[in-house]
Amino acid sequence: MSRFRTRTRPPVALALPALLAVAFLLLPLIGILTRTQWSELGEHLTSPGVVEALRLSMVVSLWALGLSLVLGVPLAWLLARVPFKGKALVRSLVLLPMVLPPTVGGVALLLGFGRRGLLGPWLEGTFGITLPFHTSGAVVAATFVAMPFLVISLEGALGGLKQSYEETAASLGASPVRVFFTVTLPMVAPGLIAGAALTWARALGEFGATITFAGNLPGTTQTLPLQVYLLLQDQPEAATSVSLLLLAIAMGVLIALRGRWTGTPADRKPAAAAAAAEVPAVAEDPAPTAAAEPAAPDRSDRSDPSAAPPRDGGRWPLHAAVTGFNRLTLDAEPGTTIAVVGENGAGKTTLLRALLGLTPRAHAELRLGDTDVTALPPHKRQVAWVPQDGALFPHLSALANTAYGLRARGVPRAEARADARAWLDRLGVGHLAHRKPAQLSGGQAQRVALARALAARPRLLLLDEPLAALDQTTRARVRHTLRTHLAEFGGVCLIVTHDPVEAVSLADRVLVLADGQTLQDAPPVEVTRHPRSPWVARMLGRNAWQGTASGGGLALAAGGRLVIAEELPDGVAALAIIAPEAVSVHRERPAGSPRNVWPGTVREITALGSRLRVLIGSAEAPDLVAEITPDAAAELSLADGVRVWTSVKATEVTLVRL
Repeated sequence: MSRFRTRTRPPVALALPALLAVAFLLLPLIGILTRTQWSELGEHLTSPGVVEALRLSMVVSLWALGLSLVLGVPLAWLLARVPFKGKALVRSLVLLPMVLPPTVGGVALLLGFGRRGLLGPWLEGTFGITLPFHTSGAVVAATFVAMPFLVISLEGALGGLKQSYEETAASLGASPVRVFFTVTLPMVAPGLIAGAALTWARALGEFGATITFAGNLPGTTQTLPLQVYLLLQDQPEAATSVSLLLLAIAMGVLIALRGRWTGTPADRKPAAAAAAAEVPAVAEDPAPTAAAEPAAPDRSDRSDPSAAPPRDGGRWPLHAAVTGFNRLTLDAEPGTTIAVVGENGAGKTTLLRALLGLTPRAHAELRLGDTDVTALPPHKRQVAWVPQDGALFPHLSALANTAYGLRARGVPRAEARADARAWLDRLGVGHLAHRKPAQLSGGQAQRVALARALAARPRLLLLDEPLAALDQTTRARVRHTLRTHLAEFGGVCLIVTHDPVEAVSLADRVLVLADGQTLQDAPPVEVTRHPRSPWVARMLGRNAWQGTASGGGLALAAGGRLVIAEELPDGVAALAIIAPEAVSVHRERPAGSPRNVWPGTVREITALGSRLRVLIGSAEAPDLVAEITPDAAAELSLADGVRVWTSVKATEVTLVRL
């Protein structure tokens, strides 16, 4: 791709007004620069009145900034995170000072906080505080007009921050206040800094509300903008010099912000990519290829594999009654691992979030061991989860991420970091302990997220597709490590997965969901042999056809008829399971024993290990998947669009009554 962009000539009808707009904005600034007496600039700016006004402006603007931070940050969080009636009205009140004429704002402040205002007499009589014509009045006026800039900027940053970070921190045991100061604020720091800079600059330049509410008293309320107003009457040249100073400050703030008005979290990917380019290639997950050489041993393997973090040693059976979108009851003994499977929208993630107490869509009455945690907030339930994206805190290293849950529960720093390092070593990422998430590959980040959840010593562990981002080699190693831990885990683990290998190898039970309800809850062997859902059967790599018994066969719901060996009473609904390897493919109509024969067309051929899977469509039967060897495919000259015949023996069909 060429690095040169095609240049488009703008139409004159748009370009001319745009240039006039630029000139309209630029001309007054040029006027200040051309009329400034440069030889007298130093004298004007160092005069006693200007120096005193500058000092007062700095005091007022910094106090206004501090007051805006104390009041505006919680208000921005409330607007961004909490749904409540009247939010639109509150947001309008925040924006009002930005569109209100400053002098009108000053009048409003007088009527609210003046000596005859609504609150003024009480402030003066109770605390002896008089705001009008006092420096504190100038601070209040500056805060009134400047705080909206902070609230709007920070609300935009909070709106752009995925709540999964905060929810994950809560699941690790962090209280809402701790989450706010250790996760939320650091992640929206660009928005907070941008809002604070704009707030300070606006407070520094405030004029109308200040002169109306606080007056123009030298040394008390006379800030730089008010000083400019006085100088214009007697010393226009000095007023121009002071205006130039304020202009330089404003331009400096805008240049420093570089247009980040909304304060959205900064995109750190370019910096992260540059940092990742400097690290050794051994840190990356090996990409699986057909002719790949054995991967070099991970450096973390040299650590003692028995150095496992201490465990509480408790046993916590699970009882959950879930209502709402999900409607099911779940009971499990300590040490049980349950794989949760189902189609998209079946309610898998909603179930996990209900157990965490993080969704209004479903409610879980949850008991862990002898403790009923239903009424407890998420950070007190001792339920840890790994969301699909991992949700690693980008401002913390892998080690600090992993130790976060332990520190949130009061574990001393040294002990928490030692336990965290042991977990990172066990998952093969100990050598990445001091890297930030942006410097990790997808597989490495997922392993760190898994280590963080395991290190938090939960009583219930929820994993939402924890191995999805890993390559096959790494997935097998992490699966083995996870299976080893789960064998010793004293609680219950729920794993949402679409991988049949994970469901079979990790789980003691497979919970199949459909529309939020339990369709099947059985050991993996039972689900593999007798899946009660076409989706599960296809996930396990089998053909699954629904039908109704009729006349010694099965009338298929998708059309066609299937001859079966098992006798079923007419009208019984059943699911016919056909293994792909039981499907025979022919170029001519087969003769002999097969009782189910259909013509069809090859629609797709895909590789599966050392074998090929052939998808065959037919007008007389549902789509059928056959599994054959490459040699057989070559002998049959199979390709997309080739006409073939398929056959299935009646004895190869397994029926599951529905």
